Amino acid sequence: MVEIAVGSIIEDQKVLLHDDNITTLKNLLGDKNFLVVYFYPRDNTPGCTKEACSIRDNFDDIKKKANIVGVSSDSAKSHVKFINKYSLPFSLISDSGLNLTKTFGAYGKKRTGGMGLIRSTFVLDKDLKIQSIFGLKGFPKVTTNAHADEILNVL
Repeated sequence: MVEIAVGSIIEDQKVLLHDDNITTLKNLLGDKNFLVVYFYPRDNTPGCTKEACSIRDNFDDIKKKANIVGVSSDSAKSHVKFINKYSLPFSLISDSGLNLTKTFGAYGKKRTGGMGLIRSTFVLDKDLKIQSIFGLKGFPKVTTNAHADEILNVL
């Protein structure tokens, strides 16, 4: 597993969005000071849905300071269904090869056991330098139903 810490710089890379468009992390940052990248295991599962809806319900407040994007290994088609079902106002990245997930160190031994995508969140600045981390070992745990509040507290 890649060792990631606050202060680590993430290399910009191409990503596949739910709408089949390819973009980069820098493009997702746009004109904001921060980009929030949150990794979640699977569309339409209880914890992941709570987390996405928490972010949706606080999206206007988050958007004032940052752009936000969700990442899982689900297909773009699955992401579109998830977005439509829960009226999510933000983009989702399809990381089927887990390349982005591994870049962030968000693949490894899960707290619940086994290997897989680790529910985690990273706040990046304009230089793609990590300012805050949630969910990885040694960092605060992600609280799915209140994660937007956790994000807002560090922005």
